[in-house]
Amino acid sequence: METFARFGYAAKGFVYGAIGILALMAAFDIGGGDTTGTTGALQAIAQQPFGQILLGLIAIGLVGYVIWRFIQAIKDPRNKGSDLKGIFTRLGYILSGIAYAGVAANAASLAIGSGNGGGGKSKQDWTSIVMQQPLGRWLVGIAGAITIGIGFWRLYQAYKIKFRKKLNLSELNFQQQKWLVNISRFGIAARGVVFVALGFFILQAAYQYDSQKVRGLDGILLTFARQPFGKVFLALVAAGLIAYAVYLFLQARYRRIKTS
Repeated sequence: METFARFGYAAKGFVYGAIGILALMAAFDIGGGDTTGTTGALQAIAQQPFGQILLGLIAIGLVGYVIWRFIQAIKDPRNKGSDLKGIFTRLGYILSGIAYAGVAANAASLAIGSGNGGGGKSKQDWTSIVMQQPLGRWLVGIAGAITIGIGFWRLYQAYKIKFRKKLNLSELNFQQQKWLVNISRFGIAARGVVFVALGFFILQAAYQYDSQKVRGLDGILLTFARQPFGKVFLALVAAGLIAYAVYLFLQARYRRIKTS
């Protein structure tokens, strides 16, 4: 199970690294760059030499990550508990597992040359379905508020270096540890900014009763690029996503993984 988990973190790192590199290329107007999400990143990987083999490995790794998330939620190896905070944390593990199960399916589909990795219903479709239910508009609004809260929690984690205790970096010297921790802080903060933006768009969709207001990662990056000094902002966020990929690779190698 530990091997599955580490392989999963590495696979997730490849995906975020591809998203960050494509966005950084777009910020500097380099050919082939794009503001894209996970699907676009997987499609870009598929076009590289041995891309389908790499996608197959990413799919397998993400399946391991999904299994690990479900084990974290159900077996609770880190003793998050059954109080309100523990339940929300474990529910977050399940939602994360479901989300990356979709990414794994997209990667597998592209790896075997079946379909275009579209990933089924879009976020707008799902939002529209939820808003049509009783109290659906309130549920979407609550989801947006929770997403913003997660974003600020990520920023707090980056500021307080709360992730550091999850990593065993004892075999690295002080300078290496300092560099890698600071890169990780930058990456986690960038992902926090993305979550805040995502939550804002979800709230906007609920307020205006318009599911088309919801944006995925690709739409968020494009929105950043269209702001004043957007290229600079996009470059910073893209570099942050690459830094987040480095953090995921660190977790794959050095994370303290408790499986029982």
